[in-house]
Amino acid sequence: MTDEPTHSVPGKIRIALSHGPFMRYMAGEAVSMTGTWMQVMAQNWVMTYLTTSAMVLGMVNFAAGIPMIAFSMIGGVCADRYDRRGILLATQVVQIILALLAGWLVASGRIQIWHVVVIAAIIGVSNSFEMPAASALVPELVPKEHLATAIAIDRSVFHGTRLIGPAVAGYVIGLWGTASAFYLNAFSFVALMAALFSLPPRLPGTAEEESRRRGGIKEGIQYARSDKPTLAMIALIGSITVFVFPVMVVMLPLYARNVLHLGAHHMGLLMGVSAFGSFAGSITLLTVPRHTRCRLMMVAVVGVVVAMISLALAHRFAVAGAALILQSLGVSTLIGIANTIVQERAPNALRGRVSALVGLSFFGLMPFASLGITSLADWVGMRESLLIAAGLYAAVSIPVLIGSRKRICEESGKNAESPNAEPGK
Repeated sequence: MTDEPTHSVPGKIRIALSHGPFMRYMAGEAVSMTGTWMQVMAQNWVMTYLTTSAMVLGMVNFAAGIPMIAFSMIGGVCADRYDRRGILLATQVVQIILALLAGWLVASGRIQIWHVVVIAAIIGVSNSFEMPAASALVPELVPKEHLATAIAIDRSVFHGTRLIGPAVAGYVIGLWGTASAFYLNAFSFVALMAALFSLPPRLPGTAEEESRRRGGIKEGIQYARSDKPTLAMIALIGSITVFVFPVMVVMLPLYARNVLHLGAHHMGLLMGVSAFGSFAGSITLLTVPRHTRCRLMMVAVVGVVVAMISLALAHRFAVAGAALILQSLGVSTLIGIANTIVQERAPNALRGRVSALVGLSFFGLMPFASLGITSLADWVGMRESLLIAAGLYAAVSIPVLIGSRKRICEESGKNAESPNAEPGK
């Protein structure tokens, strides 16, 4: 078996999208995620009027992340045992209600910080069930040989909408007011719900597979602990979560407003150029041979460190924008390759629980990371906190890659031939 099929990138995309259920799901996801990123930008903009403290912004992410710690593994068990389509439909309804509520609070002038925190916490509960179900659903919609391409397309949709959503939100807010972004997000969920209704139910597996689906949290944890490439990828994602994502997501509004002294339009553009780098990184995944994965991940780590240092030193929009492109390109490449390796190796019967563990390395750590880095920014200054975060990220992620590069490349390549193989078999 060769490392990569001979198809061109457009050919790979065309083959993956030739599977009707996957194409419909991606179309619905594209509309829904555009609305979600619009709401993210609008919420961040509202928060800059409610507070000037980076730590308070971190509290919102803390509130959203704590439920992920409590419920993600339960969500993973549900994703393995029950109809993933039904789980996703239920979570969309919850998020529609919350988007309408947030829009009304903003439009009526009643919005307060505690409203944002409570809504974020409820969204966190919803995401605890949505995240593992969505991650485990994509591999059901394409044959095994097209899984890596499908994951790359899924990541491209996620980051492509992140490119579009904030820019559209900035325009919409200027035209109709901040509340309109929340209302449009509520409406966007209808497209994804329509796609989910059109998907066929999961076909039953073998008796052994169905028995493993009825297992609990313990089985998923045991698998991740025994499979070294999976464990290394979880650690890599965790290092990004702790040291990089608070900079990209939580502190960006205050960085734009208080450090670079930009308005809503330029803040939306900063979020947009960051998304451009992420989108480029996800597209890159379609062209990466397995034997080059480790080398590319190391280059991406160095790029992220350089980008964070550049952000700390930037005084102009252009410099900050270029740094955000480099940073998001590196992060998207790292997380995309890590997710691909994990999903290639995960047994079908454990995919929901394994996806929940990967999610925990992001969503579970994010609330603590958000409070840590933002508190540091309030204490020593935002520029200084960026430099410290860059150094700590390099100190953690580089040893993880160096220490596990052989297992990651060789074993992930071997298991790619049999995605449902057990560790060591």
